[in-house]
Amino acid sequence: MAPGSVPSCADGVAGHIRFRSTTSRRLRRPTPVHPPAQTQSRPHSTPPVPIEAVGPRIPIYTQEFAADPHRFYRAMREGYRSLVPVEIWAGVPATLVIGYHTAVRILGDTHRFSADPRRWQATVPADLPIMPMIEWRPNALRSNGAEHTRYRTATNDALAGVNLYTLRSTVERAALPLVNSFCETGSADLIGQYILPLVFVVLNELIGCPPHIGQQVAQASAALFEGVDTDTVNMMLDKALRELTVLKRSQPADDIATRLVQHPVGLTDTEMVHQLVTCYSAGIEIPQNLIAGTLLLMLTDARWNGENLGFAPPTGSALDEILATDPPLANYCIVYPRQPIVVDNVWLPADQPVITSTAACNTGPEINTGHFAGNGWNLAWGAGPHACPMQARTASQLIAQEAIDQLLDILPELRLAVPAEQLQWRPGPFHRALTALPVTFPPSNPLRITPPPPFSPNHG
Repeated sequence: MAPGSVPSCADGVAGHIRFRSTTSRRLRRPTPVHPPAQTQSRPHSTPPVPIEAVGPRIPIYTQEFAADPHRFYRAMREGYRSLVPVEIWAGVPATLVIGYHTAVRILGDTHRFSADPRRWQATVPADLPIMPMIEWRPNALRSNGAEHTRYRTATNDALAGVNLYTLRSTVERAALPLVNSFCETGSADLIGQYILPLVFVVLNELIGCPPHIGQQVAQASAALFEGVDTDTVNMMLDKALRELTVLKRSQPADDIATRLVQHPVGLTDTEMVHQLVTCYSAGIEIPQNLIAGTLLLMLTDARWNGENLGFAPPTGSALDEILATDPPLANYCIVYPRQPIVVDNVWLPADQPVITSTAACNTGPEINTGHFAGNGWNLAWGAGPHACPMQARTASQLIAQEAIDQLLDILPELRLAVPAEQLQWRPGPFHRALTALPVTFPPSNPLRITPPPPFSPNHG
């Protein structure tokens, strides 16, 4: 099984949960009703209960939750089984899936669960700070059926053109000047001074975005994850990405944006903007958090930080472990029941968000054996037809591994500047993200950057 893949419903998960939905008109509230006679059979001896009756709602957007989410996940397993009533913002209810097999089944069931949030979106304030992360957009992440196939095909084909050999050298080219900018000082904040600028430079090159447009995108992308109001974020993104779209229609090149505008599905300018929103939001936040989380593991775990007298595991093993235990998007993969439905003997109301906690699912005792290298079972990339495209997974992991290896090759004596428990985590219902990663190291001289040799068609 390929890394990042998950078993299908046929691979031993059928039967772990049962779905049942009413066939009558939509219920106005999530109270239990008597289902039709043909659905009376169920594996539980007690009648199903509404999600509100399972227990108190747990806010997952707070600083307290961000500081130690695994403490909350453990408490959830003890008191709530596979489904947990949560708040993703003050007064905004949702259901968090913490059972691995339940999550796989839900994410694979597009007949009963929709990726389109518009019916839910109409019931909540339009200025909800997290709305830019979850609102409807005409892209693969927020669509169903033929629309989803159309957007997904264009995105997959655009990503398939990424040359992984070139990508490796692109990361190296971005890494060296960044390390040179702080290597003489003996200290740095790796997120602000290395990880974020490196990821952004590499992603801009892959997409084909020139620096003047990239700066606008950077500001808008930061606002997307920090809860800036929806209108401002969308205005910033629309302006920058329309400018990029117009540029690529008139000046095509070998990049993701060009492959999107030239794709046979014929994306409009508006559709182009929203495909690029997905590329940027996922392409910045996920690798950034993956690099930071993996570096934190390697700097604090005896297997990697020099306390181990034996041979340290490779960087790839640390990446695999973080994807399983502390994935960059800890709670996401949002779907919406098309009508009231029973899952694991719990009524879920129609149209209310159902969010998969990839972190809780991956670390649950039903699936986590403690062996992470090359694991193909983690849900860090999602599951089902809306899972992260394989090409994007491969590129993200390659960027992360190269960024870490370049840094540690140049500064092998890197150490945390503060105890790990003093590090701060960004609050929010979706990401697992450090605010900063301060480190110290023996000062060193900058490395001389040698330009690559000119390309020769006869070389090699």
